[in-house]
Amino acid sequence: MLDAIWYQNSPLRWGLLPLAALFAAVSRARRATYRLGLCKAYRSSLPVVVVGNLSVGGNGKTPVVVWLVEALRAQGLRPGVVSRGYGGKASHYPLRLAADTTTAEAGDEPVLIHRRCGCPVAVSPRRADAVRLLEQSGEVDIIITDDGLQHYALARDVEIVVVDGMRRFGNGCLLPMGPLREPLARLGSVDAIICNGGEPAPGEWAMRLVPDAPRRVLDDLPAGGALGPKVDALAGIGHPPRFFATLRELGYDLVQAQGYPDHHGFDEAELTARFGERPLLMTEKDAVKCRAFARPNWWYIPVRAELPEGLLGTLMTSLKE
Repeated sequence: MLDAIWYQNSPLRWGLLPLAALFAAVSRARRATYRLGLCKAYRSSLPVVVVGNLSVGGNGKTPVVVWLVEALRAQGLRPGVVSRGYGGKASHYPLRLAADTTTAEAGDEPVLIHRRCGCPVAVSPRRADAVRLLEQSGEVDIIITDDGLQHYALARDVEIVVVDGMRRFGNGCLLPMGPLREPLARLGSVDAIICNGGEPAPGEWAMRLVPDAPRRVLDDLPAGGALGPKVDALAGIGHPPRFFATLRELGYDLVQAQGYPDHHGFDEAELTARFGERPLLMTEKDAVKCRAFARPNWWYIPVRAELPEGLLGTLMTSLKE
C-alpha cells in the first residue's frame, strides 16, 4: 500500500499529510538541537564518513561501503565500519564482529561487510559507542558508518548520499506521506550524491552494480557449470524487482521470483517447502542469513560497485578540509 502511495503518485497520500507535517516538525526540531548545541554530538578523534540516504528502503549503501573500504585501503588507510546493526540483537553493546558472529546478533549488512572486507566492524544502537570501540582498538585510522545520515548524535566529516536511480525520491514527500526521511533540500549540504542505476541528475556520481559469478551459500564455492537456465530466486532487500531484473539480464529463466521485506528473517521450513530441486538464487545479503541451513543448490550473486575514478579524490579532498 505505502509503496503504491510513494511511487505511483496516488492521491491517497494526502490523507497522510497531517502525519507528514508532524514528522517534519519533529525532524527539524531534533536536528536543530544538535546544530544549536543543545544536544552534544560525539566527535571522534578519527575522520568519520557517513554513507546514507534520504529515502527508506535499499538504495545500494552496502556496496558503496564495501567499495569505500577497498578504495581507502588502496590509499594506505585502515578503515573500520560501524553500524546500528538493524535486525540483530546482541547480548551486549557495542559488539565487535568476529568470524562466528551471526546475523541474529549483528544484523545482515554488518555481517556481509565483515565477511567481504575482513575489516574491523562494530555495531551499536548508539553509533558513538561503536566508534569508541574501534578508536580504542588502535586498528583503524578512519571510520565509515553504514547508514546514519540522520543520526546527528555522531558528528561526521564527510556525508555521502546514495540514491536509487530508478525510483529516485518517489513523490518527494516526507514520511509517511512519501519515502523521504528528510527534505530534498538536505542534498545541498552533503559532500557527494551517488546515483545507483538510472540516469544521474546534474552533480551526481553514476554507480553501476556489477554482478559476479554465483557462489554457493553453504561454502562460497563458485558455481562453475552447476546452474542451468531455469532457476528460482528470492530477495529480501529494499527493492526485490531490481535483483530479479539483474538475473533475467544474466540469462536466467525465473520459475519463481519471491520478494520479501528488507532485512527479512528467513525461516528454514518455509524456504525448504517453497523451493525444491531447482537451483535457488539470492543476494549476498540474503545468503548471510541463510548460510546456517542452506541447501547444496542454493547460490548467491555477489555484486560490486563500479564508480568513477574521480569520486575518491573528491572525498579525500573533503576529508582534508
